[in-house]
Amino acid sequence: MFLSAKAEYASLAMLELAVQYGDPRPVRLADLADKHGIPQRFLVQILLQLKGAGLVSSVRGAAGGYQLARPPEEITLADVLGVIDRADAPVAKNNRPTNRDGEVSALAASLHAVWDSIQESRAKILRKTTLALLVETGQGLQYVI
Repeated sequence: MFLSAKAEYASLAMLELAVQYGDPRPVRLADLADKHGIPQRFLVQILLQLKGAGLVSSVRGAAGGYQLARPPEEITLADVLGVIDRADAPVAKNNRPTNRDGEVSALAASLHAVWDSIQESRAKILRKTTLALLVETGQGLQYVI
């Protein structure tokens, strides 16, 4: 897959927060980490990034933890990955390799067309996939025998 471990962990944490959305009690960091096998030190960094982007909010204190800052219907995987994997941006078309004359070969152009198509499809899927949709799908799978 084209995702980092950090992106996977962030997505799982956001989905868990989406499941708990509407509950007045925030989700504890330790509970998130334990439930999904995410190292706590790594999860803290991820949640701080998500908080900085306005996707999660935190509550301090003994009963503190994290909550979604917006409804799960309004948060897409593109939102999450845009915060976590900013460096995962596609190579700009003007930064692609060229020959000595500054031209792109026909083979390179055909390959780049495939990379562009993959990137466009991926972006489209991430933009239309909300946390609410994934929670609904995931919870439905729990009842299949």
